[in-house]
Amino acid sequence: MTAATTTAAVAGRSAHRRLPRFLRRREGALGAVLLALVLLVSFAGPFVAPHPLSRPVSFPGAPPSSAVLFGTDSLGRDVLSRVLFGGSSVLTLSLVSIALTYLVGVQLGVLAGLSRRAFVDPLIMRLVDLLITFPPLLLLLVLLSGAGEGFWVLVLGIALVLFPGVARVARSATAEVATTGYVEAATVRGERLPAIMYREVLPNIAPAILADLGVRFAAAVILAASVNFLGLGAQPPAADWGLMVSENRTVLATNVWAVALPALLLAVLTISVNLLADAYAHSLGRSDGRSR
Repeated sequence: MTAATTTAAVAGRSAHRRLPRFLRRREGALGAVLLALVLLVSFAGPFVAPHPLSRPVSFPGAPPSSAVLFGTDSLGRDVLSRVLFGGSSVLTLSLVSIALTYLVGVQLGVLAGLSRRAFVDPLIMRLVDLLITFPPLLLLLVLLSGAGEGFWVLVLGIALVLFPGVARVARSATAEVATTGYVEAATVRGERLPAIMYREVLPNIAPAILADLGVRFAAAVILAASVNFLGLGAQPPAADWGLMVSENRTVLATNVWAVALPALLLAVLTISVNLLADAYAHSLGRSDGRSR
């Protein structure tokens, strides 16, 4: 082995060690690659789409050809172009919903775990338990039918469905650190509850919260796609992967890609986030940094 080869190998190992621990695992690396692919399709796709979003380019349900690589949809529009335009709405809705979910769920869970007032913990957790008993999609559909359709209504609905699970995770993690020395010391110093929450508890339960993130994000994607599939979210002529699966069922016999391609990208998105979350969860507590 030459000196240059040895130097390159050492540099490669050094770069590998600088990666976050969960990205050094096989599932973490695969999840990162798949997520990067979906993000690239979603946000760079509109700039490279071969056809306008809503203009028919052939007859409805046309099979793949040199002019339309994945055929056309139920209205004769290019499937590839609509897929390239349709990812950003799914990701934006899911990300905003998840941000609101954790903003509410984590604070309620930590408050329930730390409060010294006897009624606070049972009150919060009984509310959480009540919401968990409702089927998520049914609760979301009831809210949409009563409050109307719209981006923010859907965001609030998804957060309402998902925050109880986050609150339970945060409450359990808080209960484990609430009796530790640094929390008791902060209490003895007379620090207020918000200061204890944000300075002492949240940094120490962050790993448990982050390990839970993948499952909740995948659930948000599935809920958003389900609502759009049922026609209660994005409306035609908008391009959305969930909506595309619904509106192109009529051309499955002639062009399966009109349904399969957006469904495949939704599956890749949820799988990639779950792989990253699993890798992060498995990397917790590993002190040697070795990948499997």
